[in-house]
Amino acid sequence: MNILMIGDVVGQAGCDYLREKLPLLKRRYEVDVVVANGENSAEGNGMTPKSLRHLMDSGVDVVTSGNHALRRREVYEVLDNQQGVLRPANYHSTAPGTGIYLHDDPRNRLWVINLQGVVYIQNHQNPFDCIDSLLEQVDSPCVLVDFHAEATAEKLCLGHYLDGRVSAVVGTHTHVPTADARVLPKGTGYITDVGMCGGYDSVLGVKREIAIQKMRTGLPTRFENDPRDIRLCAVALEIENKTGKCAAIEAIPFF
Repeated sequence: MNILMIGDVVGQAGCDYLREKLPLLKRRYEVDVVVANGENSAEGNGMTPKSLRHLMDSGVDVVTSGNHALRRREVYEVLDNQQGVLRPANYHSTAPGTGIYLHDDPRNRLWVINLQGVVYIQNHQNPFDCIDSLLEQVDSPCVLVDFHAEATAEKLCLGHYLDGRVSAVVGTHTHVPTADARVLPKGTGYITDVGMCGGYDSVLGVKREIAIQKMRTGLPTRFENDPRDIRLCAVALEIENKTGKCAAIEAIPFF
């Protein structure tokens, strides 16, 4: 099974660019399943029914998210009812939606789990305890984990903790691709952060002059996404269907 995991899609420009480039990537990597993090797919941040529909109509099979998942109340009904749209599984049980999904077609059976870190970010259920519980529900070996977390160490710890137990642990949230894509010793594909689909010359997808003003002054600032020079960051994963082991992982930075 060949999986394409796309990093945080930022705003309308990111959604449009994904729609333009995804067919080429799917052909180039002979992709069977596409997963994308959509938590910033709406303008500003968060996700809306419109932005999620755009991603799935563009060919994304499963949409994961993160700390902005519940930012827009209009998306709550989608989370409760739309198959293949996830919020982090370690949110409180009263949160709308789910954090685990089975993408099941005749040839490719893939569990996708969405988790959020707790270091330097909102405090939710411990992701290590959460994933242990979730893996008891899984009935096939192919499992992709999107770990939406701030701290590099937390991502590395979860990757090694799950080595040999899931097919891949792919980090999202920081919007900057890391140079450590690899297969861990027991067969789990890993990268600390896949990056984003957003403005290349921006600050995490935000217009750089606005981000600099916020960082320099510390004053309240209204962020605006940068629609210029969009690039897409992703990883291509080759997973063995019978064992769930990752045979290969390739970073695709700034496509």
